[in-house]
Amino acid sequence: MDKPVIEKNDIVVPADVPADVRKIYIENYYNATRGTGRLMLFAGDQKVEHLNDDFYGEADIGPISVDDADPEHLFRIASKGIIGIFAAQFGLISKYGMTYPDVNYLVKLNSKSHLVGKDQRDPASKALWDVEDVVEMKKNSGLHIAGVGYTIYLGSEYEGEMMTEAAQVIHKAHHNGMFAVIWMYPRGKAVKDEKDAHLIAGATGVAACLGADFVKVNPPKKEGADSSELLKEAILSAGNRTKVICAGGSSTDTKKFLERLHKQIYVGGVYGNATGRNIHQKPLLEAVRMCNAISSLTLGNYSVEQAIKVYEGKEEFKFEE
Repeated sequence: MDKPVIEKNDIVVPADVPADVRKIYIENYYNATRGTGRLMLFAGDQKVEHLNDDFYGEADIGPISVDDADPEHLFRIASKGIIGIFAAQFGLISKYGMTYPDVNYLVKLNSKSHLVGKDQRDPASKALWDVEDVVEMKKNSGLHIAGVGYTIYLGSEYEGEMMTEAAQVIHKAHHNGMFAVIWMYPRGKAVKDEKDAHLIAGATGVAACLGADFVKVNPPKKEGADSSELLKEAILSAGNRTKVICAGGSSTDTKKFLERLHKQIYVGGVYGNATGRNIHQKPLLEAVRMCNAISSLTLGNYSVEQAIKVYEGKEEFKFEE
């Protein structure tokens, strides 16, 4: 099937990108979206967020592959699978990136564990590194670092601090020709329903006001309603210059996951996905096929049936840019 296409001349460069790095920004955006305008983000940042819960033992649908116990498993998948960009913390990329120099990287700048519960304290996630650290590593290593990421817990009593840091992260990323992805999760004592569609739409609007290039949200839920239809308000709120992508969530049945993703893109109108556990909790070869199946939907306009064949190894997804 024909893949979606975005021409480099069609990429809207933010006004805070200096003239001398506009071409770099365009190249980073174009390469990360594989020339489609959609983002297939392989998320490898959960080792801080969820500690070892997501990498060893049992997942929601069965045992986690023993491959996943080793952090390098994430990089092996990213290097062998068809993805747009691989997101991980600065430290992991600094340790493993040189072994996998052909991967497109996104550096996640803030993280927190899940040990402190919402009943103890509203969530707060401070930056562990700054954009200057990323620029220096990129210069010294030659790695393909195209973007940075930051999480905001909207509704937390600490939202102001996170929004301030995120705004500076986005601006500094643009100043250096990189794009920025904001993980935007309404969360805290003031938030009654984290999956409320109207609230999530408000959150994507905040990301747009901060200048984010992409905003990652959890898909909204409402009893009796189609989640993909509910996403349309979030797309409108973000506008067409801050692209909404959906979090993949915990591991689930592969067919159900691919069906959900297809509807999110082709009914809801999102511009891609950010998937972690549904990929990396699998053994390497299966994880690579899952990457390719997800990319066939996101980047190649494949049907669910075709994507399942890619996952099962019955059909090969060949992506030509």
